[in-house]
Amino acid sequence: MSYVKANSILPEELIKEIQQYIQGETIYIPKEKSSYQKWGTSSGARKAIAERNASIKKAYKDGFSIDDLAEEYYLSVDTIKKIIYSS
Repeated sequence: MSYVKANSILPEELIKEIQQYIQGETIYIPKEKSSYQKWGTSSGARKAIAERNASIKKAYKDGFSIDDLAEEYYLSVDTIKKIIYSS
């Protein structure tokens, strides 16, 4: 998170209004809920995990054992089971 000086982006009237509530402190102004993104969307991690999980499911259907998949993908047996048995 980067910080921006209020007086470089906000109108003076708004700064004076905010100063009635807080002065000289750091405040966080959240994004609007409509602009939130799910985890991993912008980095591509969500897509990569979905592709990995699809590969695991396919390998299991092709006859690989859960233990073999856990070793190949460096995941626990329980995690492989969750991936395989999820819809």
